[in-house]
Amino acid sequence: MKKTNAVRELDQHKIPYSTKEYEVDESDLSAVHVALVTNTDLDRIFKTLSLLNEKNELIIACIPGGDSIDLKKLAKLAGTKRVEMLPLKELTKYTGYVRGGCSPVGIRKKHESFIHESALKFDSILISGGMRGLQIEINPKDLIDYLKMKTGDIIVF
Repeated sequence: MKKTNAVRELDQHKIPYSTKEYEVDESDLSAVHVALVTNTDLDRIFKTLSLLNEKNELIIACIPGGDSIDLKKLAKLAGTKRVEMLPLKELTKYTGYVRGGCSPVGIRKKHESFIHESALKFDSILISGGMRGLQIEINPKDLIDYLKMKTGDIIVF
């Protein structure tokens, strides 16, 4: 397994995790595909979304793989007027990662992080390991504590 920034950072801070590698299908980078190939419940796969607030500050949000982000709920939880998705062409510049391999761990720029509250009902969740084809299985409380994530209802119902 290639050591990504996310894996190195977790190792450095002695945060327990395990990894799951899978074959990448470049035509399907969805969380649904990840759930199928890793044999994991889609509700335990948390995709990482990169957004900007009105000051162009990076915000990271992790939500269950089958759900969509509610921008208004996230903005309210973040205490900002508005948030919008980071343009895909800016993803690597802001995060150091590529689409389909963006982890909430190991991001270069300072940012606030959020996670949907449903993560807390699981003993472990899967997040991107920092590259396509690699997932990190981690206790959500460990992730939340390490990244100082705020939890709340940030998805569309």
